[in-house]
Amino acid sequence: MTLFARTSIAVAATLFSGLVAAASIGGLTNTGAGTNGKSGSADGNYSFAVIAGDSTGLSGPGYVAASDAMPFPVWMPNTSTSSWLIPSATQSDVYDTGAASGVFKWTLSFDLTGYDAKSASFTGRWAADNNGTVLLNGHVISTLTNAAGFLDWTSFSASSGFVAGKNTLEFIVNNIATEGGNYTGLRAEFLSSNVSLASAVPEPHSYALMLAGLGALGVVARRRRGKA
Repeated sequence: MTLFARTSIAVAATLFSGLVAAASIGGLTNTGAGTNGKSGSADGNYSFAVIAGDSTGLSGPGYVAASDAMPFPVWMPNTSTSSWLIPSATQSDVYDTGAASGVFKWTLSFDLTGYDAKSASFTGRWAADNNGTVLLNGHVISTLTNAAGFLDWTSFSASSGFVAGKNTLEFIVNNIATEGGNYTGLRAEFLSSNVSLASAVPEPHSYALMLAGLGALGVVARRRRGKA
């Protein structure tokens, strides 16, 4: 094989293989990470809406809970990796102290524009007061059944169900009605994520190089057949 043929083939192979590259998924942010864990700060990455219970209709961003006030030390402690989010900057606020339990829908959005949605995946873990489910674009990917879901982590993951463009994660938190000091909150951490860039359309000069490489392969094949 000539130097030209070897070079052309190598260039063509490089161009083909370079059309897709792996990356992590942007926008998958741990609770509290958007505020550096500063107590009382609003985390604009996560928003909530109350869809059942005493506070139905209430909505807004989540606020980082202070570790030196109730419901700590009952809840797992905040760390430098993630913090608990609560519905109000006033940590003493309580919810669902009547007969009806509350349902809080926490939402995190991320954008896969420019990426191959079919290649996306992630893993993570979450905790809640009290329990609930995690949905990716409306599909359940984790269920937390323990009424004391604030004591330990529950895993979640997804390797399908992603869409091109905007994707939505919903953490549906059930707050069991209790008389007196009844708190609620969400904690989430992402452990890994992967996605491939969408295949790009090569520029005209790229096509020329790839065709040259393929042409070289054809020449070599014909010469070998002629010598056989």
